[in-house]
Amino acid sequence: MRALKSAFLLGFFLIGACGSKEAIPEAKKLNFDGSRQSIRVAVASNFADTIKDLANRFTEETGHEVILAFGSSGKHFAQISHGAPFDVFFSADMRRPQLLEGQGAIVPGSRFTYAVGKVILWSPKNDYVNSTGQGFEDLDFRYIALANPKLAPYGRAAQEVMEERGVWQQLADRLVRGENIGQAFQFVMSGNADLGFVALSQVKVPGQELQGSWWLVPQELYSPIEQQAVQLKDNPTVAEFLAFVQSDIGLEIIREYGYGTP
Repeated sequence: MRALKSAFLLGFFLIGACGSKEAIPEAKKLNFDGSRQSIRVAVASNFADTIKDLANRFTEETGHEVILAFGSSGKHFAQISHGAPFDVFFSADMRRPQLLEGQGAIVPGSRFTYAVGKVILWSPKNDYVNSTGQGFEDLDFRYIALANPKLAPYGRAAQEVMEERGVWQQLADRLVRGENIGQAFQFVMSGNADLGFVALSQVKVPGQELQGSWWLVPQELYSPIEQQAVQLKDNPTVAEFLAFVQSDIGLEIIREYGYGTP
């Protein structure tokens, strides 16, 4: 299981540095003028580990640096709408990329679905969460974590699941809301919440068994989490990165982290 890394401040925006330039001693491929390029990518928190892997692989192939900023899709959207200097936006939903497209704020024709998210009710405690999800509302817990439904698609999905099970109001005083799915995950990891609705990708490490106990929530219990990306700057390096994400290698990496793909 991988801990989320802290972000650093770029200007007045919170930017997480995951530049993959250090991953290789020499660039295999550079721009025609021999220069390395850097691109800035805003990323929904649930996709953090996956895109770190994608960015490192892209750097190995091209020598270009990918600087990643993690946060809620809602906050990224607000920042981009106010001129944040991002080149690409990987949202946890399709609504915000559609809004940016409607505003004429993206490279025409660049919007695409890169992953389909899956929700899991998870606890690091073994034999705690029933694999069928039965009786989770009756467990002896103080808090159950979820992302803020107003900001994060995974939080909205968690609310839908609890409403479908008829326990949304019942658990109202025991809900702890993270600003994004990354913070919700940290609430559970730190023990501030006993369990939480998180993204499968946050607890799935490629090639390893899941740790703790969990309920993989049936996707019919919540609206599909179709995650879309858009290109914000007309830049050949940005286009090359997005082509890599959609390549067979890129899609295989995405599936390894627990996502569905288009």
